Amino acid sequence: MKAIHFEEYGGPEVLKLTEMERPVPTGHEVLIEIDCVGVNYADTARREGQYVVPTPLPFIPGAEVAGVVVEVGGKVTKIKPGTRVVSLIESGGYSEYALSDEFSAIPLPDAIQFHEAVALPLQGLSAYHILKTMGRMQQGETVLVHAAAGGVGTIAVQLAKIFGAGKVIATASTVEKLELAKEMGADELIDYTQDGWEMKVREVTGGKGVDVALEMAGGDIFNKTLKCLAPFGRLVVFGNASRKPYTMNPQQLMRRNQSVVGFFLPQIMKHPDLLLPSIQDLFAYVASGELKLTIGGIYPIEKAAAVHEEMNARQTKGKLILQVK
Repeated sequence: MKAIHFEEYGGPEVLKLTEMERPVPTGHEVLIEIDCVGVNYADTARREGQYVVPTPLPFIPGAEVAGVVVEVGGKVTKIKPGTRVVSLIESGGYSEYALSDEFSAIPLPDAIQFHEAVALPLQGLSAYHILKTMGRMQQGETVLVHAAAGGVGTIAVQLAKIFGAGKVIATASTVEKLELAKEMGADELIDYTQDGWEMKVREVTGGKGVDVALEMAGGDIFNKTLKCLAPFGRLVVFGNASRKPYTMNPQQLMRRNQSVVGFFLPQIMKHPDLLLPSIQDLFAYVASGELKLTIGGIYPIEKAAAVHEEMNARQTKGKLILQVK
């Protein structure tokens, strides 16, 4: 099979197309013939050796895959060959075939296409659980979504409205991206490249601040977002795109009963009681038209390095997908 891998950490140029043996499923594993794979900032962090957990070398990136099960291990009982599935895997998605645990391979409703399905596991589930599980968002609350034109952002804006947010404030770096956030349902639009954007957030909330904030940039953006929180506000950290260290004095949270919460999707994946209802909700929202998926581009897998280059330059919006078949 063909696959994209890297043998050293570095820039997009370390991604190489190679031929390797097709994996064989054993035990509770299923083998998926991949139709398409999602591209995420986690992939770029893996490539740079900056991910939350260590990345062994050589490594095939890609955690978000959709395709057809073609072979199953001897202990598999829930899925049969021929089943259309989407799955979150630890690695191996930038390839023609990949292994998945049968419990992570989720059968697709007929109404959901592969390119739609692959936009949901990482970014859809992240947006869902950042808002509901970690952010504990309640009806009527105000939500701040950074990078609102990105994969997580476009879904988070819509889900916040579906969950009953009173106001959704979206930030982005260009007029075009802010317009996309508006199309997704954002009530207030703020350019975070402009000085004093955090004061604008407080202004549009009447000085109160926001109840829930989604933050994945790190550095100065994180520190300014803290200033945007209302009393009892929750800031959910789910990434560090700037690669800059976090510095915070926990005492500054005490005066207004505020919280900073970390989010890491693999922990959700370990809890079927959290995972299955949420992915079924997302499928239903897409099928009904309540949730619109923004596909920023579908590229042949051979263009993986170019796609990473665009992501590093912050030139993308919506979900990026590599087409394998």
